Amino acid sequence: MILIVDSGATKSDWIALDDNGKHLFLTQTLGLSPEVLTRPVIEDRLANNFELSKNKDKVSKLYFYGAGCGTQRMQNLLKDIFTSFFPNAQAEVKEDTYAAIYATTNLGDQSIVCILGTGSNCSYFDGEKLHQKVASLGYIPMDDGSGNFFGRKLIRDYYFNKMPKDLADKFASEYNLEADVIKENLYKQPNPNTYLATFARFIVENKEHHYCKGVIEKGFQQFINNYIMQFELATKVPISFVGSIAFYLQDELRKALHRNDLVVGKILQKPIEGLVKFHQASI
Repeated sequence: MILIVDSGATKSDWIALDDNGKHLFLTQTLGLSPEVLTRPVIEDRLANNFELSKNKDKVSKLYFYGAGCGTQRMQNLLKDIFTSFFPNAQAEVKEDTYAAIYATTNLGDQSIVCILGTGSNCSYFDGEKLHQKVASLGYIPMDDGSGNFFGRKLIRDYYFNKMPKDLADKFASEYNLEADVIKENLYKQPNPNTYLATFARFIVENKEHHYCKGVIEKGFQQFINNYIMQFELATKVPISFVGSIAFYLQDELRKALHRNDLVVGKILQKPIEGLVKFHQASI
């Protein structure tokens, strides 16, 4: 049995294939980012999934692509966890950008591939290898244009009284914005980045409001300036995106790219289907 996993900060999609590449089952766990979760939490999330626990001895290969897996130390940590949980498996761990590349770009083609979901990232693919100009420092100083970026912006503007009153009233009616609740989730609970990203739904649902339009436009322009424009070939190769923010705000994203004379590639909500096809081709 082969397991292929696309793990974002919020959720992880798992697809099991037999040795001929046929689908066996699809399941989901919470996100497994080693940058924000402890080993016991990751182990619990694996153990609490019925399909994974039932089939753990049958797995021979595991291909894991995850948020927070950009360093060798984080990759080794997850690999150790996986080989303990799946005792007969060979585990390969790569950062989630590779999943986005394999899902959107043919090997041999050049492209810039971005992630805009709970977090954000951007890489150049030369046809064979991935290149990054910006090392990620996580959700607090970076993640421009992401779900947690927009969530943080909404909360700040609400508390600093910069949000229009009609929208502020609506925002307060849909979320618990008590200071104690927000601080509890940000400073005492796991996955504060995921918590911030839950507020991004509001900006998607109200994207036609003039305030939200401005926030989205500025957020995407900031991502373009700080991430995409780092690459010399930015205006020469297609730029593809994976992630919920890119998918649900793709009209606004396309406009931002066109304003900057950038070529739009594919925009996918999740890379898992393309990732499976990539691995099926090599079975």
